[in-house]
Amino acid sequence: MRVVEIFQSKQGEGLWTGVTSTFVRTVGCNLHCGFCDTTYASWQSERGVDLAVEEIVGRAILLDNRHVVLTGGEPMIQSETVMLTELLAERKYTVTVETAGTVYLPIKCDLMSISPKLSNSIPEGVPEAILKRHNTNRKRIESVRRLIAEHPYQLKFVVDQPEDLLEIEEYLKELGTASPDRVYLMPMAIDADVMNAKAEWIGAYCKGRGYRCCPRMQLVWYGNKRGT
Repeated sequence: MRVVEIFQSKQGEGLWTGVTSTFVRTVGCNLHCGFCDTTYASWQSERGVDLAVEEIVGRAILLDNRHVVLTGGEPMIQSETVMLTELLAERKYTVTVETAGTVYLPIKCDLMSISPKLSNSIPEGVPEAILKRHNTNRKRIESVRRLIAEHPYQLKFVVDQPEDLLEIEEYLKELGTASPDRVYLMPMAIDADVMNAKAEWIGAYCKGRGYRCCPRMQLVWYGNKRGT
């Protein structure tokens, strides 16, 4: 399995914010989001290292955290993710999978953390082939429906401008099955001050809809740093 880093940190987003976890960051992604903050694990990938699934589990055991987060890149494009989640489940780890929801795999997890990509993810200044691939892949409603039907889930939408809110409502209407209290709106930011400013109006909107505002707390705790 191709991995770029394995590290310990606190979960900064969503339902289990603040929980100390082992993060396994896989290499590769089928999207090219303009706001990506982990390009070293996606299209500008350092390619990471090949690790046997058993070795990844062994490293998780050494870090000794009961929560394990599989993130990327996009962990769902690697078939070995199935075996990894099964081995972690056998050892009673609590597993979160962070995904854009564009690919389905029959995995085992305790939280399917899905971040559907809105039009604000479309990259600028890239070749037409990359732009076409991103737009073709970014919205896979049927895959998301299947994932949330099979797992406890949260939906995290990255919000930049107020007009993104209408697109989120249209997406949720088309999806048709999401509970409002499982919908998280996350300010687009790599700076804590910018994030907090956006969180004011995003939070007000969430209160009226039963959603949750989702600051990226790792920016507050560590700044915009790798390995956090």
